[in-house]
Amino acid sequence: MNKILYKYITLNFLKVVLNTLLIIFCFGIILNLFEEINFFKNLDVGLGLPFLLTIMYIPNLLIKLMPFAIFLASMYYFLSLQSNNDLLSLKVFGFSNWKIILILASTALIFGLLILFAITPITSVMVKFYEKTKATYSKDIDHLVSINKNGVWIKEISNGNFRITKAKSLGGGFLKNLTIYEFDKNNKIEKRIESKNANISNKLWILEEVKIYDFNNDLYDLKETEKYEITSNFNETKLNSLYKNLDTISFVSLITEYDEYIKKGYTKKLLSKKLNDSLSLPIFLFLMVVLASIFTVGSIRKTQNLYYIFIAIISCVVIYFFKDLSIALAETNRISLMLSIWMPIIAIGLFCSIGVIQINEK
Repeated sequence: MNKILYKYITLNFLKVVLNTLLIIFCFGIILNLFEEINFFKNLDVGLGLPFLLTIMYIPNLLIKLMPFAIFLASMYYFLSLQSNNDLLSLKVFGFSNWKIILILASTALIFGLLILFAITPITSVMVKFYEKTKATYSKDIDHLVSINKNGVWIKEISNGNFRITKAKSLGGGFLKNLTIYEFDKNNKIEKRIESKNANISNKLWILEEVKIYDFNNDLYDLKETEKYEITSNFNETKLNSLYKNLDTISFVSLITEYDEYIKKGYTKKLLSKKLNDSLSLPIFLFLMVVLASIFTVGSIRKTQNLYYIFIAIISCVVIYFFKDLSIALAETNRISLMLSIWMPIIAIGLFCSIGVIQINEK
């Protein structure tokens, strides 16, 4: 009997969660589709491409909104249990309030782990496709930065010509083992510049141990010099700012290729933030179920829908701004980055630990 009840509780809860995600997904498609159409309004691409990019973008957005989706779904589910007298029936079979909450919260935690190990590898590929496609049609296509398994690639316009820079890695304010190709307006190569290191702390790059191959003549001229300066649109700060979107990295890739991403130029601070954000997701989902139960379970009256809607909205807003505040404190070096990520989790956990004691007594 207990197995049947466990299955009944978890399956119905997952149905509510999936329905909630489907509603958010539909709203996301509608809102983002307008944005994509506006982006492509001056390009002859039709409606198919904006719709495809929207489909690629929304799943990653759903993961970011997952704690709030779980919270809303949990509130709805607990209210439905009470309105149908299912909560009372479960108590007759020996299920306490805390036991029911623990079953649902554990289900949310397992769901969070499934997202990390099975869903994020898919969404990371979708985000990569989204960014590459948008970059292809971007008006700022002349200035692009990409990181892949072959290193750092930079494309930019310089004095009417364009330049492609390839470097093995970025770190400590230097591009290492770089090669720069300079092309004229007709896409004919003019120069190839090779260097061991380039100081890019400013937009005036200082190259060291330089070889310059000049192709203006039929036979190229080779020049060697200890230092060489070129002006770029990028410096270390600007390049690092382009790496802040780590949604193209899945959780599995992050934990298995952490050192490789460091070598490619990703900063430890950003990777650590991404890693802790991911690790906190299952625990966050667990606590959001518990938090929803505190606001709903044990209420005698069944006609408080507006009250619960208000509570749900206020709670989501408070948690959202609390997370933003903790990140802002970390960025201003008031608290550590790790503490800024886990502080909202700790605060919600302390609140839930007090609330659950009162719920279980009802």
